[in-house]
Amino acid sequence: MAILECRELSKTFGAKRALDNVEITLQPGRIVGLLGPNGSGKTTLIKLANGLLTPTFGQILIDGQAPGVQSKKIVSYLPERSCLSDWMKVDDLLDFFSDFYADFRRDTAREMLSRLSIDPRQTFRNLSKGTREKVQLIMVMSRQARLYLLDEPIGGVDPATRDYILHTIINNYNEDAAVLISTHLIADVEQILDDVIFLQDGRVVLQAPVDDIRENQGKSIDALFREVFKC
Repeated sequence: MAILECRELSKTFGAKRALDNVEITLQPGRIVGLLGPNGSGKTTLIKLANGLLTPTFGQILIDGQAPGVQSKKIVSYLPERSCLSDWMKVDDLLDFFSDFYADFRRDTAREMLSRLSIDPRQTFRNLSKGTREKVQLIMVMSRQARLYLLDEPIGGVDPATRDYILHTIINNYNEDAAVLISTHLIADVEQILDDVIFLQDGRVVLQAPVDDIRENQGKSIDALFREVFKC
């Protein structure tokens, strides 16, 4: 069964249609890039999958059911903006995730923090932006989830931090799960992707395996993206 499915999915905000009749299917065991320029509907789709928004028309299903209490048990979500409070310590976040998520692997999170020499007693106000990004991703990827929704996980951080984030995604997700990565930094992520979805003005203009694109088009995902979106 598909872990995420969109059926004629549309979302409007007043007169603006953020998503328009979207049809998407994500199978377990795949890392999928949700790619498109700013304003293409990427964050809206991820918020719908996480139950933060409701469809205007159509359906979005997580493991065969509408987003809700049950789907939150199997979805691990990294928002576009940091949700960490300055007063919190890293230890506080470990406690928070342990309390809220039965699938949280605290030992895995502690091991990754230790590898980066991040002291769990530190408060977030004393961490750099890159370190905050790493801590938040560690928490998200330390869950034994079925679907990981990562909204711009490498935006606004230095190249070394990007490399660490991509390495963490590859090495810590459950192989029976799917990973959906929203980004506009195509060249940085395409080496880890199995499939891509191109969004433009809320519509799916391409959904295909990365290997098929390289074989049939004879070009990289980044080059095809630039051709499709004229950037």
